[in-house]
Amino acid sequence: MTDSHARSPRPVATLVDRLTAVPGREGRLQHLEVLPPRTATTADWPAWVPDDVRDAYRRAGVVQPWRHQVVAAEAAHAGQHVVISTGTASGKSLTYQLPAISAIRSSRGRRGERGAGVLYLSPTKALAHDQLAGLRSLGLDVRFAAHDGDSSREERDWTRDFGEYVLTNPDMLHHSLLPGHARWASFLGSLRYVVVDECHHYRGVFGAHVSHVLRRLRRLCAMYDAHPTFVLASATVAEPATTASRLTGLDVLPLSGDDSPRGQVSLMLWEPPFTSHSGENGAPVRRAASSEVADLLADLVAEDVRTLAFIRSRRGAEQVALTAREHLGEVDASLPDKVAAYRGGYLPEERRALEAALRRGDLLGLAATNALELGIDISGLDAVVIAGFPGTRAAFWQQVGRAGRGAQDALGILVARDDPLDTYLVTHPESLIGAPVEAAVFDPANRHVLGPHLCAAAQESPLVEADLPLFGPNAGEVLHELTELGLLRRRPRGWFWTDRRRASELADIRSAGSTVQIIESGTGRVIGTVESGAAHNTAHPGAVYVHRGETWLVESLDLEHGVAVIQRADPPYSTTAREVTDITITATRERRSWGGCELALGEVDVSHQVVSFLKRRQPGGEVIGEEPLDLPERALHTSAVWWTVPDDLLAEAGLAQLDLPGAAHAAEHCSIGLLPLFATCDRWDIGGVSTARHADTGVLTVFVYDGHPGGAGFAERGFHAAREWLAATREAIASCECPSGCPSCIQSPKCGNQNNPLDKEGAIRLLDVLLAGAPRS
Repeated sequence: MTDSHARSPRPVATLVDRLTAVPGREGRLQHLEVLPPRTATTADWPAWVPDDVRDAYRRAGVVQPWRHQVVAAEAAHAGQHVVISTGTASGKSLTYQLPAISAIRSSRGRRGERGAGVLYLSPTKALAHDQLAGLRSLGLDVRFAAHDGDSSREERDWTRDFGEYVLTNPDMLHHSLLPGHARWASFLGSLRYVVVDECHHYRGVFGAHVSHVLRRLRRLCAMYDAHPTFVLASATVAEPATTASRLTGLDVLPLSGDDSPRGQVSLMLWEPPFTSHSGENGAPVRRAASSEVADLLADLVAEDVRTLAFIRSRRGAEQVALTAREHLGEVDASLPDKVAAYRGGYLPEERRALEAALRRGDLLGLAATNALELGIDISGLDAVVIAGFPGTRAAFWQQVGRAGRGAQDALGILVARDDPLDTYLVTHPESLIGAPVEAAVFDPANRHVLGPHLCAAAQESPLVEADLPLFGPNAGEVLHELTELGLLRRRPRGWFWTDRRRASELADIRSAGSTVQIIESGTGRVIGTVESGAAHNTAHPGAVYVHRGETWLVESLDLEHGVAVIQRADPPYSTTAREVTDITITATRERRSWGGCELALGEVDVSHQVVSFLKRRQPGGEVIGEEPLDLPERALHTSAVWWTVPDDLLAEAGLAQLDLPGAAHAAEHCSIGLLPLFATCDRWDIGGVSTARHADTGVLTVFVYDGHPGGAGFAERGFHAAREWLAATREAIASCECPSGCPSCIQSPKCGNQNNPLDKEGAIRLLDVLLAGAPRS
């Protein structure tokens, strides 16, 4: 690709010096890591690649493939299911495109009949459209087509009847192709390859759903006498064979050797300083990561460094771009136009225009959400700045890998948020840079996920005994439960779906639950939506609801009909809900003795009830009132990991006279903040309860549970990594600079008790007692 913005950016080492030398930035750089460059190894084109396909790639700049590309393409061509787990920008697309396009070209009938079918699945429409643009640019006689929410009815009909290489996503596969399989029979019957791109993205409950969507696809393909080869790809998937096999239900060959070139990468771990302001309960507060990133983005653009800044929220991306533009305007009136925002919610043509402007060099800086994290081809970037750890090492390396594509050098900067995990990582770089990426955690056996997909499969074609092994060892048991509930009916030909509804609607594969519409009073205009569980805390009557920078007051919340009515207002206060949580152990699956303490994994029933809300003066934050609420209790049956410390050990350690509820509460908060380091989850995916004496154990107990019905595998991962996880929790609390607790260690933004009571010193001593008896793995 020709780059019209020819320039010679400053060497990375010079950039590091310039960024750290700005007055007032002393002490913010916590660590600098320099990753060495790597040279390339090439191989000959496979003999089975048609001449026109090889020539098309040569015209696109691929003179000779890397060796790992040929190894993977040969395996897929031979019918071996494979997962390619090589680095970012290592050319994974070629490894599946070569066998797929070659199969289409060699199987096309003389009269132009449809050739072999290829189904490409990506987690985002943007990535699929980027792939589509690249494929069409090859100029080959192949019927490439996208099938997604942006496709018109005419485009969808053409794709169904004539498409050969179809690009879509798991949602469309679940809601469109599989329920309408009779109309897609010709395509499904011709299917030769299924490509699952960025497969590390499929984790948690979403990953469990996608695993069953792929099993339903395999079942229907077999009905039409097709048995496609699966090719999975990711730059950042741990345990690739295990993850790919769990997703597809197949034996998958892992290929991870990387023969592509890579330039030198300099990684800066950056921590904003404490400010003069105080937060909840008088705790010190660090400068916002987004403010720090806006400064760094402006500095880099002023240095003519093509930079991508990753921001967690859409609103944050807009604000960072605006602030950077303001800073640049003070330097040179021509520079503000070199920076823009990029986020979901833009029209497709707007996103494509921004991507093209960045490629050309018309834009030098882009503040983006993770919509640009995946493999969209934005070449020629020099630097990436990340506002807060993105949740997993996999996502971190995906984002860093957007700079320095090819053999050019690159700069990556992680700016820590005021959060236990971020603070721990920037001060313990070996946990981020030297550690392997996380394994994708998801549980296809979760009956809350499996049940709806068995119903969907039965509606697609009656289920028979021979189908059950495809869906896992507990499929028969869940099928019996569905029959008892009347959702399925057994007949001599198998199990049938009994409802007039579309069974696929039972499994909302992207959402954790139902939603509540936020409606403007008087006009009926829909302002937005919120998950029903979150509505108890943020959209209850009397709540101050913030949307796009505007404040509203909630008049009413109708949970039965999923509607909250709001009106515009500017009250001089904010609101926070107070919640009561109770937890009961229903089954213990595993337990381990840690000296006199115990670690356990099992099933729990969790009940939540929002009982009141506080009004806090703004600015200032002091409480000016509390009002009761009458909202229903919410129940959740899920998995949990918990640990106990008996009274005698507390007494021996001199802890009996301390604030035990505060110590346990602080340890719970920080452990929730650190679990994403060991399980691929977000702190909002998990919850916790702590008590100085729990009714089921009789002693001090701290629980951490999955926030999804039936569990999502996070608590189980915490149980198996408990020593490392809780040791990191103890270290994060002890190493924090604050005197008695802050958002960087023991305070939680999701605490239903307003971060009270908390005892920082007590939490350290409590964890010392627990870890003293922990086995050394």
